Amino acid sequence: MAQDKRLIVSEFDFDDVKNNLKIFMQGQTEFSDFNFEGSALSTLLDVLAYNTHYLGYNMNMLANEMFLDSASLRSSVVSHAKTLGYETISPRAAKAFVNVTLFDSVLATASLPAGTVFTSSVDDVSFQFVNVTDFTASNSGSQILFLNIPIYEGTFVKTQFVVSSTDVDQRFIISNNRADTTTLTVKVQTSTADTTTTTFTKTTDISQVTPTSTNYFLQEVEAGKYEVYFGDGVIGKGLSDGNLVILTYVVTNKGVANTASSFTNSQAISSVTNVQVATVESASGGAETETIQSIKFNAPLDYASQGRCVTAEDYKVFVKRFYPNTQAVSIFGGESGSFDPVLGVSSVQEFGKVFISITSTTGNNLTVTEKSRLVRDLAPFTVASITPVIVDPDTVFIILNVAARYNSNLTTETADSLQNIITNELITFNNNNLKSFNSAFRHSQITSLIDDSDSSIISNITKVIMGKFFTPTIGESVGYVVNFNNRFFNPHAGHNADNGGVIASTGFKVSGDTVNEMFFDDDGSGNIRRFYISAGVKIYADVAAGIVDYTNGIITLYAINIISVSDVDGTSSAKIRITTIPDSTDIIPVRNQLLEIDLVNIIVNVIIDTLSVGDPNSVATADLATSSYTTITSGF
Repeated sequence: MAQDKRLIVSEFDFDDVKNNLKIFMQGQTEFSDFNFEGSALSTLLDVLAYNTHYLGYNMNMLANEMFLDSASLRSSVVSHAKTLGYETISPRAAKAFVNVTLFDSVLATASLPAGTVFTSSVDDVSFQFVNVTDFTASNSGSQILFLNIPIYEGTFVKTQFVVSSTDVDQRFIISNNRADTTTLTVKVQTSTADTTTTTFTKTTDISQVTPTSTNYFLQEVEAGKYEVYFGDGVIGKGLSDGNLVILTYVVTNKGVANTASSFTNSQAISSVTNVQVATVESASGGAETETIQSIKFNAPLDYASQGRCVTAEDYKVFVKRFYPNTQAVSIFGGESGSFDPVLGVSSVQEFGKVFISITSTTGNNLTVTEKSRLVRDLAPFTVASITPVIVDPDTVFIILNVAARYNSNLTTETADSLQNIITNELITFNNNNLKSFNSAFRHSQITSLIDDSDSSIISNITKVIMGKFFTPTIGESVGYVVNFNNRFFNPHAGHNADNGGVIASTGFKVSGDTVNEMFFDDDGSGNIRRFYISAGVKIYADVAAGIVDYTNGIITLYAINIISVSDVDGTSSAKIRITTIPDSTDIIPVRNQLLEIDLVNIIVNVIIDTLSVGDPNSVATADLATSSYTTITSGF
């Protein structure tokens, strides 16, 4: 039978390619009786197969880099994002605000030039901060005050280029890939002889750019650096030969100087050496360059938003652009709820507003200044009738009591080591599945996770309590609302009234009684009670200290003058924790809520299952391992 002389080209693995070449050549009459394995021709086939494999691999990689979703090289991802009109986020310098006072009775005015150096330290490491614009202030008496001056961590850098049309490859590139482009100032000087300068602004809306607009454009180029480029006389004003392009910016160490809070000037300012620097706001906002994964996620959304904030996804894109330390963001419109400084976030509708909650990579809530700045940055992109409001995330802590049984015949692990294994699994679950908006706590996932943590685990019973903190206003009579947004367990009126209902709290003291440490509980009928303990007995000081809405999961405390707060979990605290038993062991976050397992108060008990080891008549109390914990409530 004649052999098929066609070459099979559907395989790119080396062995398959070589075998296909061999089959093809065996189909030729010239090589019909040739021994390919024992000849030098086998080496030639190796070379052909390797070459084919390399070409196939390279073509596959090239095809991958042609699309944003599959690209793996940063240069490719940035290039695709650029075609969508997306500007990648550069490193961000930690930013602080200070008041600078010069003590001098002679000077009428003084200047604080760009690049003035201030120093601070974090964990005994010194950092340099600089201002990026010039400031001028007048003398008032014997003091010259510079108020609310923004300073950035890093080195102030100035770079100049002389424009030359004969240099066809001329580019205006910021030479350091740690430059914070938010600190970039672009000026164009007429010539070396004519010092007249014009400050150019970055283009944000190309539809507003005219042939005479003094705008510049910015893009990321090779090695993570950024290039400044200008208009062509049609879209934006062009440059002329002999112009000087002057770039000033801060080269930063990114987020390492976050939390710096004490600053001093390192040199005289306007010849004045008697200088005082007062911190208005500690340093924050330092961040790394935008990652490839972030670019892939945000670039298509940014393109879809078309430069305006209308949908929730639009706001998410712009929030991440203006606040690079964003870890997660929740957006909800006024039709879904509202925010009140006293009541917090509720289901009450408030049309005409969009509410934004952000979790930061620093772990801290946004400061008042950061919130104001974000609202200001969003303003040009929002619909005129919509007002953005920044609200802090609302964390609900989940306190777990795990009682697990294991078969000691199936493992060499001890109860203590199994307890550690279970605890580590819960920590991983907390980090990977919770602590972000819209991530629900599913009880069945937890129990399955515990059962699967080791092959010897037979079963577990895991109870759930919810906890939240509120910060009292010390020394003032104020009411408080603690909203869990999840139904409380209350099967009937008066449930567990004698033992404190389902509500518990950490301690505090009130005006009029500086001796007794007070606590909250409930009577099972919707009333919050305040009590203290004397000789092991509860003494109720107020049986109508507030109300409980069991159905909607809301605790309302009537006006109370709290004068001090007890330690929480053995640590001094400014907050009071309220805990309660949920009606369902599945906890669902609403709007700006985050769920997080309370790893300080987690309880993990591990005991031998005596039935499994063949002793059905014994009591299963041997080999008990218990993690350390603080008692939260009598509800367990």
